[in-house]
This record gives sequence, C-alpha cells and structure tokens, in this order.
Amino acid sequence: MALVSERFSCLDPDGRDEGLEAARLALRDGGLVVMPTDTVYGIAADAFDPAAVARLLAAKGRGRHMPPPVLVASNSTLDALASSVEPYVHTLTDALWPGPLTVICRQQESLTWDLGETRGTVAIRMPDDETARELLRRTGPLAVSSANLTGHPAATTIDEAEQQLGESVAVYLDGGPAGSGVPSTIVDCTGEHPRIVRMGAITADRFTELGVEVG
Repeated sequence: MALVSERFSCLDPDGRDEGLEAARLALRDGGLVVMPTDTVYGIAADAFDPAAVARLLAAKGRGRHMPPPVLVASNSTLDALASSVEPYVHTLTDALWPGPLTVICRQQESLTWDLGETRGTVAIRMPDDETARELLRRTGPLAVSSANLTGHPAATTIDEAEQQLGESVAVYLDGGPAGSGVPSTIVDCTGEHPRIVRMGAITADRFTELGVEVG
C-alpha cells in the first residue's frame, strides 16, 4: 500500500478524471479510497478482495461482526448480487435508487467474497452522487462504509475523513461537502415483509406512499 495518500479535487473535470483513475488503480491493487456520496463520505475497498475488505475494517477499528455494505452503479446489479429477491424490494429500489436506501438481501451463493460475518446476506445501495457512481462504473461493486473511525462522527467533508483515517487510505476524492450528512435508511428485505433496521434519510411514511408496509 502507498505510504503517502493522494488527494484529488473532483470539483473540476480534469481533477475528477485524474482522481477517478487513481482511485480505480488503487482499488485494483487492494488499496482503500475515500469517496463522496449523497449521504456522508465513504471509505471503499474492492468488494471481491478479502484482504482489502479486512484493511477497510482495520482502518475503521471495526471487527468482522460489522460487515460493510456494497455500493453499486445500477439497479440491475441488485439481482447479480442478491437471491430470492422479494417483489417489494424492486418496488423500493425502482423508486428510491439512486438514493439513501440500503436493502439487506440474501446474497447469491455463487459470490466469492468475504465481507465479514454476513450470515449469507448482503447490504446493497446505489448512491445518488455522480462521482461515486462513475467510480463504481469503472470498478464494479465496492465495499463501502462511512469514512470515520468507529465511534466517531461520520465525515461530511474530505478534511474530516483525512483527519480520522490518515495514511490508511491511498486516495482521497474531494467532492465538496457530502450530500445530506444523514445516513441511509437500512431495510432488512430477507423476509416476506421488510423491516427497518436503521432509520435514516428515508422515513417510514415514504415506504407507505409506495404501498410497502415496513416494520
């Protein structure tokens, strides 16, 4: 891993493209990247590289019992990662992706990854941030957790993320202040009826508007 982190501004086209390519290469080589999202800044690793995911958890001071979600660039990736997807899941994602909704589904048994102690599930989200989605289009699914040390506030600026994570991260992508600063709503979709695990930017009333009753 690089001993000195690189930082790129994604607020202008040239810096953004240079930063995205540097991030792609770092992730390919097993490094960690801090990226903007529509909620808070995230720390990312290649979801299919177990050693990189372990580095992500170590950088945050987090154990395997708290596996990171996986971010994707398109709705169609959901069915590639999840199995036995209930119809209501597509109702939610069709309406609320990209956006601050994380769905926990049963993972495809054929997936060769190790995100931690997931008990055969995977938490999936598509962020409403163009820089994040462009990086995901270049890399494929990424394991992404909030860019902070466990127990500390989630970073809403690149400076906050860098102060907490330092040189454990190879590339920092500065997209300006994070979108809402409010984390995503997490919904357990492994059963016949969905259940809210963490209330975030999307309220239960929004689910009701879509005709989906959640517990």
